[in-house]
Amino acid sequence: MSHVFHRQPRHRMPVAVGGDGPWIIDADGRRYLDASGGAAVSCLGHDHPDVVRAIEQQLRQLPYAHTAFFTNEPLEALGEELTAAAPGNLDWAYFVSGGSEAVEAALKLARQYWLERGQSERRRFVARRQSYHGNTLGALAVGGNEWRRRPFEPLLAESHHIAPCYAYREQQADESDADYGRRAADELETALLELGPETVVAFVAETVVGATAGAVPPAPGYFRRIREICDRYGILLILDEVMCGMGRTGTLFACEQEGVVPDMITVAKGLGAGYQPIGALLVSDAIYGAVHDGSGFFQHGHTYMGHASACAGALAVLRSIREPQMLERIGELGASLAQRLHARFDGHPNVGDIRGRGLFRALELVAERDSKTPFPPQRDIPGRVKRAAMEHGLMCYPAGGTIDGRNGAHVLLAPPFIVSDDDLDLIVERLGHALDETVGDD
Repeated sequence: MSHVFHRQPRHRMPVAVGGDGPWIIDADGRRYLDASGGAAVSCLGHDHPDVVRAIEQQLRQLPYAHTAFFTNEPLEALGEELTAAAPGNLDWAYFVSGGSEAVEAALKLARQYWLERGQSERRRFVARRQSYHGNTLGALAVGGNEWRRRPFEPLLAESHHIAPCYAYREQQADESDADYGRRAADELETALLELGPETVVAFVAETVVGATAGAVPPAPGYFRRIREICDRYGILLILDEVMCGMGRTGTLFACEQEGVVPDMITVAKGLGAGYQPIGALLVSDAIYGAVHDGSGFFQHGHTYMGHASACAGALAVLRSIREPQMLERIGELGASLAQRLHARFDGHPNVGDIRGRGLFRALELVAERDSKTPFPPQRDIPGRVKRAAMEHGLMCYPAGGTIDGRNGAHVLLAPPFIVSDDDLDLIVERLGHALDETVGDD
């Protein structure tokens, strides 16, 4: 009998005991092809020798030293290499233990930035519906994942949400991609004028939406327009790349493909690749300078921030991802996966949309394709797809509430960057079996 308080106490899960590239092996010897990287985490598979070696060496040398007393060599090296690879003037890195912590740090630093500048009236954040920024209270407050927010609504700080940039559901039939992107972005300006831009701290958004809506890329020009609005009204732009960053969409940072540089950017999952818990907040020179030249103290911190062995592992991960052939490979594999998904599911009566970038893809599942009618939530399509896929030895990431927090369903795919073409064939084949056994039955 387990004494672990699992996230789903009624559900008995297999025991993972081993990893082999993109595969996880359970205690019964069954092998599961990890087509979602867990939750878009395990980007280098489950037994990368360089990462394991780096962590082992650091553990033998120095596992941990509290950052109130010391810095450490892997922390400094990771900060140098990560900021050197970042766009624009994101020259400063604050290291934490995961994505939610990175977002919390961003929210608190954004507020403190305005305090340092004497603008204490700035207290509001604007974000988007159908977004997800983490499960801590601050991150939940800016997030737009309704079913996650609902039980804790009375505890959440003041945030305001505009429409997502979600072409499959929101773009009008007579609207070009660029026109739709402009219309969606202009909702931010409307919100700022209603709230009073002088009261707003920042706009927070995922560059490519992750688990809540399923690998939704922005429309062309959307983020350039968002950047213009933020600059016009003097608010900060925080991009959340916890799930879509670190090469997942084919460039190290997803915003590189949008031609914009935010004031802050959060990364996590792919930064540690599952080998050690780590996340990072990258900030601009202006924000760092306001604290450095002002109070001289960021009023925030965690016990394990800048953890030496976590930073050593992340440094090995970063160096592997930044190899020229790796990012090129992600682009090629992503295109190959998309081609296979379209070949298998374009005519499927219950697949309404196939979308994403790089090795970050999703299928939106519908009860009726032409009308885009979602399945009734009580059919629990995501849960059934997940169970069926596991029976076929496939890990994928289905989720419900894709449209509005209650209705809609999708399946997210985020396989490791080391998968082969044969692995891609197997992913699509096994996913096809799982869907055929679930979405079409009554």
